[in-house]
Amino acid sequence: FLCTTGAEALYSDLGHCGIKNIRITWIFVKISLVINYIGQAAWVMHQPNAYLKIVAPDTKLTSIELNPFFEMMPHWFLLPSIIIATAATIIASQALISGSFTLVSEAMNLNFWPRVTVRQPSNVKGQIYIPSVNTILWFGCVLMVVYFKTSSNMEAAYGFSITVAMMMTTILLNYFLRFKLKWNRFYVAAIISVFAIIEGSFFIANVAKIKERWMFLFFELFIFMTMYVWYYARKIHNRFTKFVDIGKYTEQLLELSTDDAIPKFSTHVIYLSKANSPSQIEEKIIKSIFSKKPKRADVYWFLHINRTSEPYTMTYDVSELIDDKVIKVNINIGFRIQPKTELYFKKIVQELVANKELNLHIRADGSTKYNPEPDFKFVVIEKFLSIENEFALREGLLLKSYFLLKDMSLSDEKAFGLDKSDVVVEQIPLLYYPITKIDLVRDKRPVLSKDEG
Repeated sequence: FLCTTGAEALYSDLGHCGIKNIRITWIFVKISLVINYIGQAAWVMHQPNAYLKIVAPDTKLTSIELNPFFEMMPHWFLLPSIIIATAATIIASQALISGSFTLVSEAMNLNFWPRVTVRQPSNVKGQIYIPSVNTILWFGCVLMVVYFKTSSNMEAAYGFSITVAMMMTTILLNYFLRFKLKWNRFYVAAIISVFAIIEGSFFIANVAKIKERWMFLFFELFIFMTMYVWYYARKIHNRFTKFVDIGKYTEQLLELSTDDAIPKFSTHVIYLSKANSPSQIEEKIIKSIFSKKPKRADVYWFLHINRTSEPYTMTYDVSELIDDKVIKVNINIGFRIQPKTELYFKKIVQELVANKELNLHIRADGSTKYNPEPDFKFVVIEKFLSIENEFALREGLLLKSYFLLKDMSLSDEKAFGLDKSDVVVEQIPLLYYPITKIDLVRDKRPVLSKDEG
């Protein structure tokens, strides 16, 4: 069982090393582990002390536990074996680290985890580095070493964790065979039963030791609650996210752009949009333009960033709804490239001007003759919960926790590579469930005037 779980750790590094490399390596690792454990078992069977403990010669109260792995080696090979074992530990931990990067990356793609910085050290899409995850793993390892102190104190927690990991793999295998490969459920049940019996026996044997790993439970509960809150709060949030057709507002945008009675906000106003359709944007963007203080500009830009599966894609397309007034740009960026949206946007503008597809307008402050470069303002919309909401207990806790996590995650301006000097952050209250009943009544008693008082 330990041979299988140890070799299975290789698959944590699947995205970094590739399927073929892992499959070939697994054979050698499995054979090596089996031979090693058989050798340790043979050594133990020939030892007179069943508990592998000896009493120290200086005192009868001190006992030393023997390690079969090191005891069965020749004395001259002890130091090299420690070096090899340490190197193997580092290599094995690398699989855990890179596997954690992959899991968090996939969790972000599936909307189970807040957005964090992801770096691409190579041209292979699966090979990633996440600084925040690396820091959490480092802190967790240090904390575990300080808490458990010795490896023997960690045995129960390790055994239980391995068993739970194998059970999770079996559950995932069940779903894969049933819903992906469409196998007959009776065949699937027969296969899963074999694994379930073995793993169930190990789980029952280890469940009594759960008190040894209460610290792990807190850490696992934290991860579970983060994923639960982020996923279900986003589902609630997405229910209220609306997209509108830009074409319905082109006349209003044109009228606002030419209305001299309203102060000019900027020559070019740029909004980041998640709408895939070239003719749609979020309703919140329209509200941002027209609500309260209308944002008058000569040109309204709507930018959509699309991540591609190729490492170095750098393309864009432009849709002009009103010539030189309302423009939507779709930028395709490869997964290997760190977004620098403002830099890309300025290059797009330069190319449009060079091709005579766009006319630059006079700056809002009238200083074009001193500085011919146009002024750009990127509007980043940040949302917060309005106090006018009335939630059920569960939804209220979910959404409040969601926005707390969002504040700690990567901001839009950093994620998209925007210069702070050209960014206007606009706070927009989100009203999900408005309060419909307010118990406030006017006092009908007569109010005395000052003379009567």
